[in-house]
Amino acid sequence: MNKTIFEITKMDCPSEENLIRMKLDGIPSIANLDFDIPNRKLTVFHSGEIDQIEKSVIELNLGGKKISTEQTDQTEFKENENQKKLLWSVLAINFAFFIIEMTTGIISKSMGLVADSLDMLADSFVYGISLFAVGGTVIKKKRIAKLAGYFQIILAIIGFVEVLRRFFGNEKLPDFSTMIIVSIFALIANGICLYILQKSKSKEEVHMKASMIFTSNDVIINLGVIIAGILVHYLSSNKPDLIIGTIVFALVIQGAFRILKLSK
Repeated sequence: MNKTIFEITKMDCPSEENLIRMKLDGIPSIANLDFDIPNRKLTVFHSGEIDQIEKSVIELNLGGKKISTEQTDQTEFKENENQKKLLWSVLAINFAFFIIEMTTGIISKSMGLVADSLDMLADSFVYGISLFAVGGTVIKKKRIAKLAGYFQIILAIIGFVEVLRRFFGNEKLPDFSTMIIVSIFALIANGICLYILQKSKSKEEVHMKASMIFTSNDVIINLGVIIAGILVHYLSSNKPDLIIGTIVFALVIQGAFRILKLSK
């Protein structure tokens, strides 16, 4: 048995972990994957050469690079029996907040909330692809990934068009208080998701969940919408909301292309 360690510089949260798991699924030489999200490390226990595994990790464009490979006597690994239940929990939370943020974003005329809702939907896709394709073929997973990726891109493009329309039009200011309140709850929801997922890890990693939360893209986005809401109020301008919306839509499209890579 060989043990290869990868550094994954863009692995900020469990959704990237799930992307990597799906990408490496089906490679017969892999015996176990051990993720250290706070330190952005992936340890792969495998037999034979690492070439195919390394190529698959690099193809995801998450900044993956091989650190070391060595032989190991470890042949037994703990399987997480509750993984499916945990994934259902975070899928439910993400999808619920997609609906909440999309609804409140439309009502309050906030593109920041609408964009953040699509980011929540993107995470739901990642968890959903893994869950709904459990026990299915690799081809089935690829088809689901392709549909999810293109659907996400279409929604983000519609968002970009709406941002442009509002930028050049004379739109009513978004409701800054709704932006801030809903984003605070979304921030809490993301923290809960990270905690739930880390319950399946070692106690040491659970204690590191705080560092994970503050390095998570999802949390940074939530904070960005909160700041945009404050600026909308003090500047009496919708531009901060449109700017954060544009940034998040770009991140959503970037995430969609990562999902599409799973369909190749």
